[in-house]
Amino acid sequence: MKITINNAGKRFNYEWVLKNIRYTFESGNAYAVLGPNGSGKSTLLRMIAGLLAPSTGTIIYEEANHPIEVDQIFRKLSISAPYLELVEELTLEEHFAFQQQFKPLLHQLSIADAIAITQLKPGSSKQIRNYSSGMKQRLKVALAVLSDVPMLLLDEPTTNLDEKGVAWYVDLMKKFGGDRLIIVCSNVAREYSFCSQKIEVLDFK
Repeated sequence: MKITINNAGKRFNYEWVLKNIRYTFESGNAYAVLGPNGSGKSTLLRMIAGLLAPSTGTIIYEEANHPIEVDQIFRKLSISAPYLELVEELTLEEHFAFQQQFKPLLHQLSIADAIAITQLKPGSSKQIRNYSSGMKQRLKVALAVLSDVPMLLLDEPTTNLDEKGVAWYVDLMKKFGGDRLIIVCSNVAREYSFCSQKIEVLDFK
């Protein structure tokens, strides 16, 4: 998987959030997008995910040297972010079953395997609406990381996680990160400790 950003920028009304972005992301690498709150990290991630169109420039997607249209890129990625919601009427098992209709689980995991990995089994019969914020965050991260896709996008992945939850996230990434293209937006070192490439979003102001 390869993503090439050519002189891209994003503005809302008359305010430029990001400008002159030139960067190439490739599979087999984990990238940390760094910067203070409000600096544009999430905006960049949403542009990469195809959720926001750049105001200027282009974003080109390729897999095995074959181009992928932006309206099809959702098939190649999974994303976890605070601004994305879960279906709160579903149970844990129902959520994984729903997700599997669109994206299979990594390594042919069963739904029972995935639930065990979340360590949320005692609450598996509850509707998601009855979960704590930390439990919901575990599920968001697990749904993204355990999806069998070549690109993984994580925005502030340890939000609402306690110490035990953070250790769970770090272990999850070690076991299931693989050789995918991984992008983590964060300003907390524990969230991107495994990333070899670092990008300062303030460079694109």
